[in-house]
Amino acid sequence: MSDALLEVDGLRTHFFTKAGVVKAVDDVSFSLARGEVLGLVGESGSGKSITGYSIMGLVDPPGRIVAGSIRLNGMELTTLDDESMRSLRGNRVAMIFQDPMMTLNPVLRIDRQMTEAILAHENVGEAAALARARDALARVGIPSPDERLKAYPHQFSGGMRQRVAIAIAMLNKPDLIIADEPTTALDVTIQGQILYEVQKLARETGTALVWITHDLSVVAGLADRVCVMYAGRIVEQGTTGQVLDTPAHPYTQGLLDSVPSRNVRGARLKQIPGMTPSLIGLPPGCAFRERCSRADAECAEAPAMVVAMDDPLRGRRCHHPLVAWN
Repeated sequence: MSDALLEVDGLRTHFFTKAGVVKAVDDVSFSLARGEVLGLVGESGSGKSITGYSIMGLVDPPGRIVAGSIRLNGMELTTLDDESMRSLRGNRVAMIFQDPMMTLNPVLRIDRQMTEAILAHENVGEAAALARARDALARVGIPSPDERLKAYPHQFSGGMRQRVAIAIAMLNKPDLIIADEPTTALDVTIQGQILYEVQKLARETGTALVWITHDLSVVAGLADRVCVMYAGRIVEQGTTGQVLDTPAHPYTQGLLDSVPSRNVRGARLKQIPGMTPSLIGLPPGCAFRERCSRADAECAEAPAMVVAMDDPLRGRRCHHPLVAWN
C-alpha cells in the first residue's frame, strides 16, 4: 500500500543469548493506514510485543533488528540514530504499555509529567501545555481534571493510571500508537470504557493504532483488521470479520475455540494441545505442526504466506488451510 502510514516488511528481530539465537520476530510484514486499528493477536511468546518494541526502537541488547524495513510516512525507522528516534517517540509515534507505571514517574505530579511530554517536542508556553494536559485528561474520561493534574500516580486507581497513560500517548496527536495489552489488568467495565475512548480518539484525530492482545473479544469490537502471530510469524491476516468468522489457519481456529463463550453449555472447554515451541533452534517447517491435527509430511517444509487473489490484505501461512482461496 503506497498510501500506508506504517509499512513493516520482512521484519526480523533476534536475541543473541548464550543458549542460542531466539528468533522472536521472524519475517513479519503488514501495513496500516491512517486512522485504522490493527489487532495483533497471539498467545504469550508469539512475538507480538517484540514487534511493537521493534517499531518503537525499544529493543534492548542482546536483541536487535537483523533484517527488514519499518517505514512511517515513508521514513525508514531502522536506520535512524538514537537522537532521531527520541524525537519521534512521544511525538509522531507513541506507546501505551501494559503496566501504566512504566509510563508514569511515581515521584512527579501528573501535571509535570504531561507538560514535559509536550515541551520536549514543541516550543509552547507552560500555560498552553497545562491547558492541553487538562483537555487530554478530560477526553479520556477523568473527572475533575484540574484536581487530578496536581495528584501523584499512587493516588490513582489502576484504571485511572491507564487512562493517564493513554492521555499522555495522545498529547501530541501522534500518527501511530502502539498499545501493548493496556487493558489486561483492568476489570471489564473500565476496559470497555477505555476501549471506547481509544476508538473515539483514533476516529477523531486520524491516529492509527496497533493493538497488541491475546483477547479475541477485545479485537472483535475494536480492530478493523487482524494479524494472528505464532512463533514469531504472522500465520493469518485479514479484516476482523474474515479472520474471526471464517478463519483459514488451524491456529486461529484453535484460539477461537478456546474462548469459553463459544462452547456449548456443559461441554468441555476446547484447548490447543501442547505448548508454544521454544524459539531457540526452532526446527524447519511449520512451527504449529506438532500441535495441529491437520499436519502431515508436507508440513516439514515452512509454508509461505499465500495472499488471496481478490484481496491483497487477506493472507495465511499454511499447507492445509481451513479455507482455500487460491
